[in-house]
Amino acid sequence: MSYMLLIIEPQGQRSGRTAEEGEDLYQRMLDYAQKLQSRGVLLGTNSLRGESVRLQRRAGKSRFVDGPFTEAKEFIGGYFLLDCGSLGEARACAEECPAADWATIEIREVGPCYT
Repeated sequence: MSYMLLIIEPQGQRSGRTAEEGEDLYQRMLDYAQKLQSRGVLLGTNSLRGESVRLQRRAGKSRFVDGPFTEAKEFIGGYFLLDCGSLGEARACAEECPAADWATIEIREVGPCYT
């Protein structure tokens, strides 16, 4: 089964870090990804920038809205896509994630969403 770990960070948190702090946290995440890869569960991972664009389509008309979005207190700062045998295994992987020290880790099963 595939599970996605979403790294949900508070807005502005990254800009409050020194360059050294940012580099240290980034290295911790790279080490974590390497650990998952060596165990054979990592399918994909990436960091996401805070800037975004939203698309809304209503009555056949598309509208793009550029961020940042002031109503949002958090943003998805990255993800890990995992191949785990169970939700319990995905939870164990999330428990090891260094980002849990400064962000929220949301675990989602990947699969058909129309059932």
